[in-house]
Amino acid sequence: MSDYVKIVEVGPRDGLQNEKQALSIEQRLSFINDLIDAGLKSIEVGSCVSAKWVPQMAQSDELFKLLPQRNDLNLSLLTPNLKGFEAAQAVGCKEVAVFTAASESFTRKNINCSIDESLERFSEIFQAAQANNVRVRGYVSCIVDCPYEGAIDPKQVVNVVKRLHDMGCYEISLGETIGTATPDRVQKVWQACLAELDSKILAGHFHNTYGMAIANIYQSLQQGIRVFDSSLAGLGGCPYAKGSSGNVATEDLYYLLSHIGYETGINLEKLMLASQNINQILNRKNLSNYANTYLQQSCA
Repeated sequence: MSDYVKIVEVGPRDGLQNEKQALSIEQRLSFINDLIDAGLKSIEVGSCVSAKWVPQMAQSDELFKLLPQRNDLNLSLLTPNLKGFEAAQAVGCKEVAVFTAASESFTRKNINCSIDESLERFSEIFQAAQANNVRVRGYVSCIVDCPYEGAIDPKQVVNVVKRLHDMGCYEISLGETIGTATPDRVQKVWQACLAELDSKILAGHFHNTYGMAIANIYQSLQQGIRVFDSSLAGLGGCPYAKGSSGNVATEDLYYLLSHIGYETGINLEKLMLASQNINQILNRKNLSNYANTYLQQSCA
């Protein structure tokens, strides 16, 4: 039997929050149901943040209540503070996510505090999560380069990841946020992390700004990583990275994994239908190379 790779679909949160158009709850619900129909089991539904700051994520808790609550689904919400955690808990969410970075400059620009301060802010969330049997997933941005301070020392990445794990994160997603990395540099980060941490708690989150996401994921697979974040149709991007073309597309990740022998649980036809539907809603170009080629061949 082939190795299984877990895909964490982040399009409904990390994708949509960086799209200019804010969708209605009904449209977001349809999008997520399409993803579920396609066989995706781990989906980041939204973010419990102020609609004033991120209007695309408004009423994410209300959206969560409308989704199917099945034992085989892992639906999560991003909760940057205790208020967000409480909103997620109120609708029965059993997994939340917190985020920081391996770059001091990025952390200050993005969430207006230092790395240490960001971790301190999470302490209340971890305490509440443990008391209420809620899992916490961590995100660490800028694992290779920062748009403000350049190259990041892999030792700094390891330090932040270890602290998140010690605080209670069951899984930590390492984000190559601005898409500048190449496989050799990604390898160095994984080797530094794997020298002190188990691969089972690590995930990869790659952006495709310079077309390197799939190559970097292939390198990550060689290092033993078996969890990857992706966004249908390459939705989103990083507002701090000039010209960023978004997260790696779920369709392209599926193509890689399925053709080198990994199981994903995805239904290809339904995945492509979901891809077409969200692009029509957003009136945007599909950034997945595989999806565009598949559609052309289907119409030929």
